[in-house]
Amino acid sequence: MKYHIIPVTAFCQNCSLVWCEQTREAVLVDPGGDSLRLRQEVALRGVTIRQIWLTHGHLDHVGAAKKLATLYHVPIIGPHCKDKLLLAGLPRQCQMFGVKHIPPFIPDQWLTDGDTVNVGTLLFNILHCPGHSPGHVVFLNKANKFILMGDVLFNGSIGRTDLLGGDLSTLMQSIYNKIILLADDITFLPGHGPLSTIGHERRTNPFLKQLNV
Repeated sequence: MKYHIIPVTAFCQNCSLVWCEQTREAVLVDPGGDSLRLRQEVALRGVTIRQIWLTHGHLDHVGAAKKLATLYHVPIIGPHCKDKLLLAGLPRQCQMFGVKHIPPFIPDQWLTDGDTVNVGTLLFNILHCPGHSPGHVVFLNKANKFILMGDVLFNGSIGRTDLLGGDLSTLMQSIYNKIILLADDITFLPGHGPLSTIGHERRTNPFLKQLNV
């Protein structure tokens, strides 16, 4: 598995380009904006985009999804259907944050807990982890011990819950029941900021210490 992190927009959201070394097939995960730059990064690495994956429906994670899906003639996969209202309300989100209009859309496939998706020979398990948003999902690749985390857990922090659909208690339950039980040596890429591991966050994250885990 190969991946390249591409921070996009003023929100510095970690869009990721993930590809299978054997097949050179790739996915763009959470393309929040800056579509021209993302296209250039794809071309530079000589990979073929097969799908676009979304962890959740906030504008900084989905802003360029529809445009790129149309360009590459590929489907948009995810998030969970409980983020349907967020995707339908993208124009409202844009007004709230004072950014350029993003039209609403519906993905080609919703994801649910226990689903699997693949790119080339790479298999990812889907974990539904609500709290930051109702339909937030994470993508777990067990073979490479790697998670595309979105805005559930960060290096030293957790996802904010003051946005539409957010709920702190639900988020902490997702982290406790779905994330922190995983192996210490699993690396994760959060939606913003640097990489971390489950073990590092278990030992040092002040929000997780509150759980006594």
